[in-house]
Amino acid sequence: MNKTIFIIAIIVFLTGCSPEEKEKITDSTAGYGEEVFNNNCVSCHGSEGRGLAKNWKVKDENGNFPAPPLNGTAHTWHHSPAQLLYTINNGGADMGGQMPGFSERLNEEQKQALIDYIYSLWPREIQTKYDERFK
Repeated sequence: MNKTIFIIAIIVFLTGCSPEEKEKITDSTAGYGEEVFNNNCVSCHGSEGRGLAKNWKVKDENGNFPAPPLNGTAHTWHHSPAQLLYTINNGGADMGGQMPGFSERLNEEQKQALIDYIYSLWPREIQTKYDERFK
């Protein structure tokens, strides 16, 4: 009887270490990132990061670029995780945009969850290119 309990315990333990569990953690982090996004970013970057401007490459009447889409249709995926974190922390003024910095507004867990969420918005092909380049 004890041998059976031991075997069941080992199976349960190994199941908890499966690659599927890692995917759940990633999905959970991206879910938290979606909450962070909706509370801080959606007003400028649009629902699911689709953007709000007709053309994010054209400066507005104030000479600023509008917030780009973050769903893989703009340049976000060209930037390393460190560059994305830099932009989240310091904003987009250095690049001609209006994005404020969030270094004091978001903690490190929120910033990482936000990056994970943005990554989850990209098509699989873009994710693969990004992973090959930066991971």
